[in-house]
Amino acid sequence: QVQLVESGGGLVQAGVSLRLSCVASGSIFSPNTMAWYRQAAGKQRELVASITSRGRLNYVDSVKGRFTISRDNAKNTVYLQMNSLKPQETAVYYCNADILEYASRLGNYWGQGTQVTVSS
Repeated sequence: QVQLVESGGGLVQAGVSLRLSCVASGSIFSPNTMAWYRQAAGKQRELVASITSRGRLNYVDSVKGRFTISRDNAKNTVYLQMNSLKPQETAVYYCNADILEYASRLGNYWGQGTQVTVSS
């Protein structure tokens, strides 16, 4: 079994930065694609950014140039650096990962989420 634990959320003013972290632990052989999603109140969960095991990046258009996703494979950790935050980006941010586990099982896992609130 694999667990994802996010950290780094909080209440900030518009225009400032936050860095989210997500650590994967458990029966991990290697993490494949890791990603950040967010879900605002009353809205569907959306993909914010993803990074493959080879470092290929993908961002939703609204965050391009402001957010940066990165990973540390040695620590099974993915980060999301968020700059110039906007009030409309208030949401619960979730970590998601495809994990190749021991015994060749490929599973998809979610973290519990971390709240990011951006005040105007």
